[in-house]
Amino acid sequence: MATITIDDVEYELDSLSADAKLQLEAIQVVDKKVAEAQQQISILQTARNAYALALRDLLTGDAGE
Repeated sequence: MATITIDDVEYELDSLSADAKLQLEAIQVVDKKVAEAQQQISILQTARNAYALALRDLLTGDAGE
């Protein structure tokens, strides 16, 4: 059977109340959204770094004009 561990205690998913299952589903949704947000932050940081390098090159005359 499937289980979940919370605070070092293992629970069988089938034995959870309906409310507990809803809370677990909410946690899973939030975890997914957090992972998506972290991925988006990585993309944005990469873009920011590229812009910063381009600006540096423009300011130092290394832009390959």
